[in-house]
Amino acid sequence: MLHRQIKIQLAIFAVVALVGGAVMVFGYMKAPANYFGIGRYTVILELPAAAGLYKTGNVSYRGTNVGRVKEVRLTDSGVEAVLSLNRGIDIPSDVNAEVHSVSAIGEQYVALLPRSADSPPLRDGDVIPIDRASIPPDINDLLDATNRGLEAIPRENLQTAVDEAAIAIGGLGPAIRRFVHGATQLAIDSRENLDPLVDLIEQSQPVLDSQVDTADSIRAWAANMATITEDLRLHDASVSGMLQRTPQIEEVRRLFDRLQPTVPIIAANLVSTGDVLLTYQPAVEQLLVLLPPGVAMLQGIMVPTYNVKTPMKAITMDFNLNLNLPPPCTTGFLPASQRRSPAALDFPDRVPGDLYCRVPQDSMFNVRGARNLPCITRPGKRAATVALCESDEEYVPLNEGYNWKGDPNATVTGQDIPQIFPPREESDGEPPVSEQPEPETEPLAVAVAEYDPVTGSYIGPDGRVYTQANLGQAHKEQTWQNMLMPQQN
Repeated sequence: MLHRQIKIQLAIFAVVALVGGAVMVFGYMKAPANYFGIGRYTVILELPAAAGLYKTGNVSYRGTNVGRVKEVRLTDSGVEAVLSLNRGIDIPSDVNAEVHSVSAIGEQYVALLPRSADSPPLRDGDVIPIDRASIPPDINDLLDATNRGLEAIPRENLQTAVDEAAIAIGGLGPAIRRFVHGATQLAIDSRENLDPLVDLIEQSQPVLDSQVDTADSIRAWAANMATITEDLRLHDASVSGMLQRTPQIEEVRRLFDRLQPTVPIIAANLVSTGDVLLTYQPAVEQLLVLLPPGVAMLQGIMVPTYNVKTPMKAITMDFNLNLNLPPPCTTGFLPASQRRSPAALDFPDRVPGDLYCRVPQDSMFNVRGARNLPCITRPGKRAATVALCESDEEYVPLNEGYNWKGDPNATVTGQDIPQIFPPREESDGEPPVSEQPEPETEPLAVAVAEYDPVTGSYIGPDGRVYTQANLGQAHKEQTWQNMLMPQQN
């Protein structure tokens, strides 16, 4: 007869034993899966060799354990590894299987790497062919190759290399640790910014091509830099003495400090200027070619020469203003009835169309006009507009420039005189006709008054007395300076 307390203790012990046994069988041993295949399916992996793979080895997919190696067996063509995989994890059938080692002493496992996520998942009985499997190199062959490589190095030199390496990295543990930590952080950041890095690598081809195309220029630049640095090295004492004896070096430094805030703005503006100069590079080159002879001509007219009539030196310069010679060009502009008065102070919108002197390009009228602007993209061609430069159309003048020209017969070339009024719309099937009505202007008021020939005074329409000095006989003598200045009333 057992006491009631003992019975209770035995019941509790039995329950604990059953729970522990269940945990052991189902949790640790995983008997249903390992012995009965419940919750698992089998996949055959073909390998060229076992490569140290053993039974119960792990099988991973994307770094997560998804099964174990159930069996490794020989075949006529190699080795087959039977993989027991967990159900509930869809692994694409289009995968590569690689055998890796967890540590240097072995512990091989199978890593499944998907090649495409669109393929159907693996099923029970599927086979991963040998062409999609890989094994690590044999450790014995690797050690043998390493041993032969070390034997090829003389022992004395190897000892020297080991000693020098110990001296080189001795005491650099913290620095190496920081280097490894920084490299790890760089790898993590690179992983987070993988897409921009890939785009940078893919788009670096034009930059690399430009470096290849300019290899000669880069070599020339490097050679010039080598020459400069060699000269600085040879004259190091002179350069150092100059810097030490220059009392204004501190002033120069302070000047750079004051200019530092404005340097980025200047650099940004220089970028725009550089783009313009790059576009007009041929014109800039031509300017640099013509500038020296132009300066020589200006210096030539200032050279003193000996005057035969008077025993003194003089400068051969001509102050002839040549006013209105040649007369201004009016062909191609608006007619006289549509021109604004020079005394007008308003600022109306610019009339549509291209207004420029449209006479022959070799005419004496306005020789520096827009019609003679060189076309940057068409060497040898001159035109007034970019559109005419880029087209195959040649410049066509309206007339010789001695009078204004604007009748329809002169515009059949398509280079019409600008119209400030829109053409009339088509109506009743008739073609449009450009009309340019005369603007309505008020007639100018004209007044006549008698003046005193002695003083030049007269009475205006408003009853006030006005004096115009150049009308009187007593006005002061006129000089060429007064003739160029406006009259004072």
